[in-house]
Amino acid sequence: MKYPRVPDCRSLSESLALHAALKAEYGARGIQLILADAERALRAALSRVEALPVDPALRAREPDSLPAIRRLRPRGPRALWKAFDADRYLNKLGGALLARMAGCTLGAIVEGWTVDRMKEWAKTIGDPFPPVDYWSQAWAPHEKRYQVSECRSYTRTGMDGVPVDDDVAYTLLGLLIVEEHGLDFTTDDVGRSWLKYLPYACTAEDVALKNLKRGMPARKAAERENPFVQWIGADIRSDPWAYLAPGLPERAAEMAHRDAYLSHRRNGIYGEMFFAAAQAAAFAVDDPLEALRIGLTEIPRECALARDARWALVAGRSVRGYADARAAVDERFGGMHAVHTNNNACLTIFGLMIGGTDVTRVISEVVAMGLDNDCTAATAGSIVGAIVGRKGVPTHWHQRFRDTVHSYLIGRPTFRISGLLDRFSRQARKQFPGPAPSRARASSESASACLPLRRRG
Repeated sequence: MKYPRVPDCRSLSESLALHAALKAEYGARGIQLILADAERALRAALSRVEALPVDPALRAREPDSLPAIRRLRPRGPRALWKAFDADRYLNKLGGALLARMAGCTLGAIVEGWTVDRMKEWAKTIGDPFPPVDYWSQAWAPHEKRYQVSECRSYTRTGMDGVPVDDDVAYTLLGLLIVEEHGLDFTTDDVGRSWLKYLPYACTAEDVALKNLKRGMPARKAAERENPFVQWIGADIRSDPWAYLAPGLPERAAEMAHRDAYLSHRRNGIYGEMFFAAAQAAAFAVDDPLEALRIGLTEIPRECALARDARWALVAGRSVRGYADARAAVDERFGGMHAVHTNNNACLTIFGLMIGGTDVTRVISEVVAMGLDNDCTAATAGSIVGAIVGRKGVPTHWHQRFRDTVHSYLIGRPTFRISGLLDRFSRQARKQFPGPAPSRARASSESASACLPLRRRG
């Protein structure tokens, strides 16, 4: 599709305000009437755009309800694990969590930067590019992200635990939702947890959270004043559902749908379902591309995201590095916002095609691609991390985590990585029939799996 050419309304609005202020200083009259006319014209244009009918054929190919989505999905394996293997699960989960947090942390302080700006910064501070370790310095070291972690805490010299980020916060929040409402939680339950734990949010999540606070029902919270419903915000919330449904792509996608419906629609929902299913498959397969192909079996075959992902899986065969990847995405998605679901999903796919099962290559190349690079590197890291397991994640990516995750969730400022392994494991084993291992054994497995993460002294 081609995006419409949008005039630079923001600059025009700013120029109008500046000139109006100057004329007021010069004693001109009638300024307020002109400004009121301009506001009415903009509001009228917005109303006309919002009232435009959508393409009914495209709408039919991109439904929002889970039953309708399932009717349009291709054939898939649905379930890859038949039983819960605690040792295997903890190894895979450890890899997924560590690589996800590493990818997110690496990308966080260059989130949204242009490729050229990242390259220039790496040259200035003497770091390689693409980065093969955390940045040695931050651009604004004492600036706080999410009002909690200073930017220097995302660097290899300033890190003391996993610093805050929304990509990590929603992983933690997904676990809290299931612990408090069960694996069969509803979208209403998601809304209740957001009101309880989220102090603030961005784009579609911000809209949904504000609508919840106004008393709007959770299943309607995405539908008012929300032009962000196809952006990446749901996509970044995909991983907890995979961790809670390992080897069960259909179940992971179902849980992702219930979560995504609070804030997103159409391809925004599919992004969360696709990556939840892909990450769930990564617990059972050895190839990241196989996991991605399985993920595609849980969303409508002819939706825009599925078509774009299939394009990426073909185009990626000739992509050799971050520059090729970004050029291909820029050419295909000209005019698409930098934090849309679809363009960023393709960068994630390219990163996994370039890096394979090399965790460092995957997350470093994805961060170097730009756009919403903390989100894409986190998701790519989670997929490759689940495939290679805990030992497949190089030590330098997690040795400074010190078994600690920092959070901006209300009343939950810190989590222990060892505790997260145990808590996810406790919930995930409920997805499988048969007797569960004793709690003592589960705790022992979790602790032993995480011992290498801890540092003494």
